[in-house]
Amino acid sequence: MNDTSDRSAASRRPASTPRIGDEAPDFSARTTHGPFRLSALRGRWVMLFSHPADFTPVCTTEFIALAREEETFRAMDCALVGLSVDSLASHIAWIEAIRTAFGVTIPFPVVEDPSMAVARAYGMLDEESDNSATVRGVYVIDPRGIIRAITWYPMSVGRSVAELIRLVSALQTVNGRDVLTPEGWTPGADVVLPPAMTQDEAVEAGPAWFMRFAKDRLA
Repeated sequence: MNDTSDRSAASRRPASTPRIGDEAPDFSARTTHGPFRLSALRGRWVMLFSHPADFTPVCTTEFIALAREEETFRAMDCALVGLSVDSLASHIAWIEAIRTAFGVTIPFPVVEDPSMAVARAYGMLDEESDNSATVRGVYVIDPRGIIRAITWYPMSVGRSVAELIRLVSALQTVNGRDVLTPEGWTPGADVVLPPAMTQDEAVEAGPAWFMRFAKDRLA
């Protein structure tokens, strides 16, 4: 991509696109479970995820997998909230089609966003877009309403629900603690300590002062 196209792409990005560490944009909307306000979930972890469109095959596989793991997320005190710019009527029809075709009930609310206001607030669509398809965005929001992780996938690639569970668990493990999670970490595995910050600490820690593992005391 040349400099001109780089500038053009940047100019289409919403200036207010939230980032990790920002407060999650609040919104009110109709959902398949009735009226909804995001801030009403303060005190819990939230995974807000968008899908490009109802009645599409990749989205359907994701919703079935998320529905089957909803109890896992609930045990982690993490609420699932789906979103697309389709209408409430479309959401209801699609969810009913999933139930009748695959025997799976969708237990979490799905937000309608026909005006694309929520999608734009979260940077899923640029300000000039009139396309109804959003990216496969995931926003993990902590109990204070702060965005702690963001993942985006293209329309053509499905997300891994197992990885989303691992991500939420990792965020909860490091939350408020002076520990880190290493590559491929899973619940119960060792965590990583921050690197030594003084010469004396480095000498005491030994050659691997910059990568020290420890048992997770919360495991």
